[in-house]
Amino acid sequence: MMERTPTPPVIRRLDSTHKKFPKQLRRLLRPETGLVTGLERQVARIIRQVRRQGTAALIRLTQRHDRIALTPDQLAFSAAEIDAACRQVPEEDMRAVEAAAERIRAYHTWQMPKMGIDRYQDASGLLLGQRWDPLERVGLYVPGGRASYPSSVLMNAIPAKVAGVAELIMVVPTPDGLLNPLVLAAARVAGVDQIYRVGGAQAIAALAYGDTVIPQVDKIVGPGNIWVATAKRQVFGQVGIDMIAGPSEILIIADRESNPAWLAADLLSQAEHDELAQAILITDSPPLADAVAVCLERLLATPETITRHAICRTALANRGAIIVVRDLAEAYQLASQVAPEHLELSLTDPEAALPFIRHAGAIFLGRYTPEAIGDYVAGPNHVLPTGGTARFSSPLGVYDFIKRSSLLGSSDAARGRAALHQLGPIAARLANREGLTAHQYSIAVRLESPP
Repeated sequence: MMERTPTPPVIRRLDSTHKKFPKQLRRLLRPETGLVTGLERQVARIIRQVRRQGTAALIRLTQRHDRIALTPDQLAFSAAEIDAACRQVPEEDMRAVEAAAERIRAYHTWQMPKMGIDRYQDASGLLLGQRWDPLERVGLYVPGGRASYPSSVLMNAIPAKVAGVAELIMVVPTPDGLLNPLVLAAARVAGVDQIYRVGGAQAIAALAYGDTVIPQVDKIVGPGNIWVATAKRQVFGQVGIDMIAGPSEILIIADRESNPAWLAADLLSQAEHDELAQAILITDSPPLADAVAVCLERLLATPETITRHAICRTALANRGAIIVVRDLAEAYQLASQVAPEHLELSLTDPEAALPFIRHAGAIFLGRYTPEAIGDYVAGPNHVLPTGGTARFSSPLGVYDFIKRSSLLGSSDAARGRAALHQLGPIAARLANREGLTAHQYSIAVRLESPP
């Protein structure tokens, strides 16, 4: 009788006390390999075509990639088309979108800094300060087809409108003419000004450089596939971008009082995004680790509950882990090292852990705050730094749609003159030492003592 090959566990188990643990953790967290050079070249070619040929290239590329033929006046959705899409949305779905939008808008309104001019006068009499202004025009990329995400429309569009962006342009591909009507409904609720049925690298190029139909924007935000991410990277500098987002991530720190079934569900909530998603549990309780692994197996065996079970299995096998640590202090240290997109604190006193967590995109406090509540309706933004970039970047917010101008000087000539006589000699000396004599002269000539 042949021996059966043992079934591999659905998720790997790591122990922080093992001598190979640092190497195992590095391998687990190692980012995916860089973009293929060939893809970079193809995206650059698409951007060049749109930049040189404008709308004609955009229409040609849309027909090639999305298999839909458009004329210039069909690129934008008309108000009647958006009305028709909204009528297709079930009433309960529309109420859910409106409720989520209300909470997202309230949070980002609270987040807004004081707009206009903020100033103070220093000891020299010089007026110093800054002025806050919203961006004038922003482009929002939204993935298309049936598997698109209205929540991403709300999370990207609402903070832009709260910040005072004058014109918000949305692009969304409609492959084979397919579109989720809830996406257009969410755009209307969020206050999007214009929506175009184009996508891919060609849509990013059109937003960055403008054409005869789609106007040039100041900044591009929103998620997309590897073509979209590559195009955003290539047009950065011509326009601003939000971030280059990677696969979704969740890290959960759990104590022994946590419910293993809840933790398993939360790990799967991120693993179902795609095969490259990362789901990690850190606990100081070996029995809890065992119980979560059993719950994962049980849930993945119920396709009526976890419909994307094949994707979940691949993600957990490739990038998932349950890590058993000595104590929660070590868990906090590891969490800061990972700097995850989403961090759940399934702890009796989650706020006590906050001083020890240095890096995370969003932190979910307590056992009754699953990450999924933040994806849709809590209020804070679900557009978060991934791949460890939470070490130096932040969630999307109103700050991404406003800019600052520095203010310095004085409208009062006497005060201005007094300040210049106090500060001018210092600046003139530094300019001289840098060999910038025109700088020095522009100060000295006002001091009535040119060099």
